Amino acid sequence: MTMFTRFIETVIGDKKQWRDYKARARSLPPPYNEAIDALERYVMYFGPGDDPVPLLLDLLDLFEQSAADGTPIRQIVGDDPVEFAETFLNNYPKGNWIVRERRRLTDAINQAASR
Repeated sequence: MTMFTRFIETVIGDKKQWRDYKARARSLPPPYNEAIDALERYVMYFGPGDDPVPLLLDLLDLFEQSAADGTPIRQIVGDDPVEFAETFLNNYPKGNWIVRERRRLTDAINQAASR
């Protein structure tokens, strides 16, 4: 295993899962493929740092089903795509440094306020 392979597995998880995800995402019809690309970009910045693939696969399942049903993008993500993404991310707290830091901040303030 090369250092690059280890890096990719560390950052995005299993390479085969990642390739499968990308192939499925590319096969979505427009505008669903554009929406999943935008959400993927957001997840890569703000999602769980250790393995975002399970989260992305769940998002992809949602968009594939929505595309099959003809559900409009706005009906999936609502008026605020950031809120949608953040709500979705909160379902995957393991490894999510933002969630850990929010929890750490809340605990520290609660402890300080209780004295």
